[in-house]
Amino acid sequence: MNINNTLFIGKVVHNYNELPSTNVYAQDLLSKSLPIEGTVITTFNQTAGRGQIGSKWISEADKNISLSIILYPHFLVPKEQFILHTVSSLAVSDLLTKYLEDAVKVKWPNDIYIKDRKTSGILTQNSISTTKINYSIIGIGLNVNQTDFPSTIPNPTSLKLAAKRDFNLETLVSELCLCVEHRYLQLKSGQQNSLKNNYLERLYKLEEPAWYQRADGSKFYGTIKGVDSMGRLIIELNGHLEYFQIKEISFLD
Repeated sequence: MNINNTLFIGKVVHNYNELPSTNVYAQDLLSKSLPIEGTVITTFNQTAGRGQIGSKWISEADKNISLSIILYPHFLVPKEQFILHTVSSLAVSDLLTKYLEDAVKVKWPNDIYIKDRKTSGILTQNSISTTKINYSIIGIGLNVNQTDFPSTIPNPTSLKLAAKRDFNLETLVSELCLCVEHRYLQLKSGQQNSLKNNYLERLYKLEEPAWYQRADGSKFYGTIKGVDSMGRLIIELNGHLEYFQIKEISFLD
């Protein structure tokens, strides 16, 4: 696979007919060598994909995109790592909005929704030292041409279901790499505020009252007001604001 439309992302591509996990492959590669920034690992048949908090990403062979991108954001300190979620989420949503009139939203922290259905999951894994982020692996799973999903997946959709046509996977990989590069270069040029504002503009259920569940099982009715610099979800309930980490809350939708 050749990616010719970018400056550095995808200039080196490790493309496989099948892989258990592109993120695991990227981690193994980093443990043995120093790949150039923008190295991409991709497959159209990922057999053991991983999602947030130990969840699985299930993907039908030759219908969807699974890829990982290796970055070296040494200019970020560890407390700024959530901005990498912002970059990857905006990049995937940029790609989808190119083809869809339907509202594309980012469900905190970094699932991509078409209306109220999930079409993409992103797993960002960072290696952190005391003063900087050593490397980041941006893993992206995107439902493209799949139309049948296991009943165990609660609310899936795909680009094909939404746009009502098939897509060329290699073309979309190239376009996705360009979208990631564009947003990452925004970050490198100091446009963090612009990225954060764009993220909020696309945030799923922002300012919409809805039901949520805490990690202890208790449910509450609240309204998302934003995301703080640490990546915590800010929800207003009973007249005050509460801040939630990823493992502390789930959406009841």
